[in-house]
Amino acid sequence: MGFAVMSLSDAAAQRVNAIVENAGGDTKGIRLSIKKGGCAGMEYAVDLVTEPKAKDDLIEHAGARVWVAPEAVLYLLGTRMDFEVTKMRSGFTFNNPNQTSACGCGESVELKPADLAALAAKGDAIVRVS
Repeated sequence: MGFAVMSLSDAAAQRVNAIVENAGGDTKGIRLSIKKGGCAGMEYAVDLVTEPKAKDDLIEHAGARVWVAPEAVLYLLGTRMDFEVTKMRSGFTFNNPNQTSACGCGESVELKPADLAALAAKGDAIVRVS
């Protein structure tokens, strides 16, 4: 059975839908990418999307649309995006099997590219959703 680049929880989808609704205008969803930064080396970046980029992968769940930047795909394969509210913070969380460590404050992570040979050996197919 194949899988998309990543998946969204119901809570993440609800939050994405709320962000899009509050942004108004031509906002269609959000774009997830990876950028260098923080003490662990990488950070997740979330931006509003008014015009999707042709090479981005589209993930849809419960009406929410998340585009994934092509340069982030190998780092996000198998990731589950969630949204949580605690006493101290609220925000998106990422259960990422490619994460090798994180900084103490939780703002940055160290990621390795997904092992495509291991995925192929397990018989998993990568389905690109556009």
